[in-house]
Amino acid sequence: MPVQIRIPTPLRKLTHDEETVETSAETVGAAITDLESRFPGIQERLLDDEGQVRRFVNVYVNEEDIRFLQEKDTPLKDGDEVSIIPAIAGG
Repeated sequence: MPVQIRIPTPLRKLTHDEETVETSAETVGAAITDLESRFPGIQERLLDDEGQVRRFVNVYVNEEDIRFLQEKDTPLKDGDEVSIIPAIAGG
C-alpha cells in the first residue's frame, strides 16, 4: 500500500482536482520532489527559496507535524498518510 498524500483544496488545481495522490517516496522531501515531477509548480508553493517547507504550510505524517520529526527527512513507509495543510490566519 503506497503512501497517500492529501492535497488541500487551494492546490488541487495543480493536481487536476485530485484530493489524494499516491507516492512510493521514502521521505517527505522525496514525496515533494515526486509531486513536482508529476504536477509542476506545486513545489514552489510548498518550499521556500532555501528549500525548506514554507512557514505557512504545515505538513503532517500520520497526524504528526514534520517540524517535530525530521522535517523533510522524515521517513515514509507504505500505508502512511501525508497531509499538506496551509495555515490560516485571521482575527
